Amino acid sequence: MRILFVADGRSPIARNWISYFIQPAHEIHLISTSSSPPLEGLASLQVLPVAFSGAGLQNKGDEVVKGGGLGALRRLAPMKLRTFIRQWLGPLTFPKTVRKLQAAIQAVQPDLVHAMRYPYEGIITALARPDAPLLVSVWGNDFTLHAASNPLVGRYTRQALLVTDALHTDCQRDLRLAHEMGFPHQRPAVVLPGSGGIKSDIFYPSDKPLPDSPPVVIQPRGFRTYIRNDVFFQAIPLVLEKVPETRFVCPAMAHEPQAHKWVAQYGIAGSVELLPLVTHQAMGDLFRQGQIVLSPATHDGTPNTLLEAMACGCFPVAGNIESIREWIMTGENGLLFDPADPQSLANAILHAIEDSALRAQARQINQQLVQTRAAYAPVMAQAAAFYTQIVEATDA
Repeated sequence: MRILFVADGRSPIARNWISYFIQPAHEIHLISTSSSPPLEGLASLQVLPVAFSGAGLQNKGDEVVKGGGLGALRRLAPMKLRTFIRQWLGPLTFPKTVRKLQAAIQAVQPDLVHAMRYPYEGIITALARPDAPLLVSVWGNDFTLHAASNPLVGRYTRQALLVTDALHTDCQRDLRLAHEMGFPHQRPAVVLPGSGGIKSDIFYPSDKPLPDSPPVVIQPRGFRTYIRNDVFFQAIPLVLEKVPETRFVCPAMAHEPQAHKWVAQYGIAGSVELLPLVTHQAMGDLFRQGQIVLSPATHDGTPNTLLEAMACGCFPVAGNIESIREWIMTGENGLLFDPADPQSLANAILHAIEDSALRAQARQINQQLVQTRAAYAPVMAQAAAFYTQIVEATDA
């Protein structure tokens, strides 16, 4: 097949997925909405900014490949302001972007177009109305956060769903929401982890048992608008009051001024390690050194870092939201908490620290769960079969 991806080419989620299809059987093209490092084997790579992504206004949570360019606005504008600008003013850029995208699609003449997330790759691709079948991936908070952010983005999302030929979501909740927002029930859909699954050569459990002390708690979600880091940092002193030797490790926070302010404000510098962005391999090593992984999210699909940590044997403590309940049964293979309540989070961390039997039980359950539902090779084989189904249905 000749496949055209419309995606943020910096994202490891997108790159992980796209890389699977770069093989002799396929001709792979990428239109990236941000400056993107090259992927070996691509037939073509074109950068087409949308909603001020060329000005560096995307959230740092989206900027996940080292070396991605940062515009002056990205460096100067606070995260909430960047999000506000993209959500409210970003749609004004659509007409010009769509015209360029139409020309790019016409030049490639793909058999399949795969746009990865609705805001804004799926929206602009739907507006471009490609002749080839359009598959769109729904990630994390496309519907619950972005589509609900303002009436215009919501309207564009619903319009895009009406012309989407096939849908990929990373949780059952988003498939349900897609149908409620207008995606026709008779069109093909598949639920698979957004990154294509977990690679067992990177994310695997340690063969040596971890000591119970000092407890190591990892918060790998970085700074995003839907991650309650305020609650996380408020919970740390509450945990240290009971278990003062606890260590908190925070990748992707070393260069966040607000994180340093909270560390100073709560007097927890001796217990918190703020790390820069780390590679996938380093994340695997980090998860194998920790007992507990946190996800203090108010909006989410299936977080890749949560599955990666579970594959490494970390005990998951996550915000109690619908998509997470598809993976975690509280008290069986993890604990859920109110992501708006620091005491609820602190209680869950303390419970996890004190209950080594529960951690051991969850470790066994979660390794099997990830292997069964989220292993990279079988997940991507399902994705490839889904591509074939879409193209053959169009040709019939």
